[in-house]
Amino acid sequence: MSAIAGVFGINGEELRPDAGDNLFLALNHYAGDTFQHWRGEQAALGCRVQWLTPEAVGAANPYHDPDSGLTVVADAILDNRDELFDKLHVHPQGRIRMSDQELILLAFLKWGEEAPVHLLGDFVFAIWDERNRRLFGARDLCGNRTLYYHAGAQIFAFCSAIAPLRELSGLGKELNENWLSEFLAIPVMFESTDLQATAFSGICQLPPAHSIVVDSRQARVTRYGTLLPERKLSLSSNGEYEEAFREVVKQAVRCRVRTHQQVGATLSGGLDSGVVSSYAARELKGQGKLLHTFSHVPSPDFVDWTARNRAADESPYIRETISHVGNMTANYIDVPGESPLTGVDDWLDILEMPYKYFENSYWIKGIYEQAHKQGIGILLTGAKGNNTISWGPTLDYLASLVKRLHWIKFYRELKLFGRKRGIRRSRLMSLIGRQIFPWLSRSSGPGDEMPLLINPDFARRTGVLARLRQSGISLDNGSSSNATEARRRHFENLAIHNMTGNKSSKLSLRFGIWERDPTFDVRVVRFCLSIPVEQYMQQGLDRALVRRATVNDLPDTVRLNQRVRGVQGADWLHRMLPAWPALLEELEKLCTDDRAASYMDVSQIRKAMTEAGAPSVRDAFDPAPRFLMRSLIMYRFLKRYQTG
Repeated sequence: MSAIAGVFGINGEELRPDAGDNLFLALNHYAGDTFQHWRGEQAALGCRVQWLTPEAVGAANPYHDPDSGLTVVADAILDNRDELFDKLHVHPQGRIRMSDQELILLAFLKWGEEAPVHLLGDFVFAIWDERNRRLFGARDLCGNRTLYYHAGAQIFAFCSAIAPLRELSGLGKELNENWLSEFLAIPVMFESTDLQATAFSGICQLPPAHSIVVDSRQARVTRYGTLLPERKLSLSSNGEYEEAFREVVKQAVRCRVRTHQQVGATLSGGLDSGVVSSYAARELKGQGKLLHTFSHVPSPDFVDWTARNRAADESPYIRETISHVGNMTANYIDVPGESPLTGVDDWLDILEMPYKYFENSYWIKGIYEQAHKQGIGILLTGAKGNNTISWGPTLDYLASLVKRLHWIKFYRELKLFGRKRGIRRSRLMSLIGRQIFPWLSRSSGPGDEMPLLINPDFARRTGVLARLRQSGISLDNGSSSNATEARRRHFENLAIHNMTGNKSSKLSLRFGIWERDPTFDVRVVRFCLSIPVEQYMQQGLDRALVRRATVNDLPDTVRLNQRVRGVQGADWLHRMLPAWPALLEELEKLCTDDRAASYMDVSQIRKAMTEAGAPSVRDAFDPAPRFLMRSLIMYRFLKRYQTG
């Protein structure tokens, strides 16, 4: 993990000797083993380095090549090093200690602006061409690392984080009202449709799957790739699909445990994190290492109020996985005394923007804090697994059989699935009918939708609702697309990847831990999107491919569990109830704060306060308490950064 930054003069401007000093000084705030920098006549590049991989230890970052006159600074872990070595004809002896930033530079020397197309892994980098006064940079396809920049009249500056850029004279002092209006108006879990915007005026971000070229004339941002596969995959048997699945997922795990530090994994009682942890534990055993698992459990005094087919405490399933796989040491995180409210200020510091996913914030931070104490360098997750390795659109698939008039197959799958899930056929038929005729499920009342937080006057002034409609964003939390189309759109939605990449990058900068998700490996995504839907649903099994392929890798109590699913964050409101009066008191101040009220809809906030009343733990996923927490988070952000 490396926090990188740089600055260079444009339009013929030469750099002053102290140019970038404030930027680099602020960079030293972030976790790292050492600070390195390179300075030329027209540019200065710096890096706060955290040495995670064996090849990174002691390597120059920035790395300068005097023969080409190029200098690269990178925050990168490449996952296809062997493939790149072969393509670039690197001598075997030269491969052992070659750093990822040096390999990136070799790729750029061969392929130029097409270099990012050939790179797999998590990366952002910038390459300065001293001779031509030209900068080239790129961000990985999944957006797992971040790069922010400012293109001014005299200088171009970039950084892994926003705060150091705000140290430059006059920069980022005003909020970006277009970004803010979209954040407030979008009810779902991403921030803005403007992929380059941030919450601060004058500071942009490089979107996932994009590169940037900056010269004396302009800054040009271009998309270079997509996560979608080029073609469909057709194999001859279930066994071949299962073997291909194991091969691609094990490869994704194997390359992500490349570190000289300890390896951890977040482990729930489900399939995704279970598969990742299983493969990682066995890979690490060959290296003589243990896998350290970290699992959230509710506070000891929490009484599970969720339905019988849900589990707020997944520890029985977690213990089954650990016992079955072996070579793991378990950490159960209940973060006593913590709640979404206690961590708001810390999260605003970490993310440098407001956020919506507060329900899990307290235990995510708790896991990182514990992992940091144990010297974890890489933290594996299975966060994207629901859309890749364990995807299983059961109702959508059954509805498609009806639409295609495949009655015999439909009846067989309906019967088997109902038996395995313990659901009556009449109930299943009702659910399938809503898939076929979606208007049947539309509520005539307000339902459970999250109200819009934006002040109507602010919305009109910024024209945000029209912008969102033009971008195809739904404001009613709903979607009429089928599951296959929804999944494709998920991986094409770079706004979602902006959000998840921002979270993982900023947590790594705070705690010195690189979050890596094998279920979001480019090769895994393309494989899972390319295979027939029947591989995900057959013989009454939902998520059928991962269940079949892991017969020896997970205990059957987890692998074949179709009746109980974990629900994370069910105790968030339970943890907050003692502080609920304090939350209401702060929201009362919001409602009388003219500056905050100019952005947020005070009438909706007061309505939610009335509807929530004195909530109980069972109201954790009702819209009113959640809306109030989002309001408070935004209020704290505005108080911190709003000027004037």
